[in-house]
Amino acid sequence: MQRVTITLDENLMKDLDRCVTTRGYQNRSEAVRDLVRAGLLQTAEADTKGDCVAALVYVYDHHVRELAKRLTQAFHSHHVLSLASLHVHLDEENCMEVSVLKGPGGAVRHFAEHIIAERGVQHGRIFAVPAPHPHKSR
Repeated sequence: MQRVTITLDENLMKDLDRCVTTRGYQNRSEAVRDLVRAGLLQTAEADTKGDCVAALVYVYDHHVRELAKRLTQAFHSHHVLSLASLHVHLDEENCMEVSVLKGPGGAVRHFAEHIIAERGVQHGRIFAVPAPHPHKSR
């Protein structure tokens, strides 16, 4: 096995410890291994070949320096993928956005992963399905 060192903020560490306790793991390492496996499996299963439609849902702290600006620039740079967005103020610091994306599966997934990986984005998930084909006239 390889040893990996990661840094977690206090709230995420509390969530991890709660997961360890409620699911009965012997230690944090077992929980992290299972969570990584689940995340990798979810990523592999969600890879869509061809065009897809997707809902990208993410929560972020709007006080993180320049984050809102970076997110806006990213969406403008990928405007051909973005159909619509819903912005919700969760509290004084946190916002949730739901963005509807459409386009080639690889491009949609790459863009969504880029958004989720931004510093200050706390949670993110993409749900992608194959895009329906237009009905042909008979």
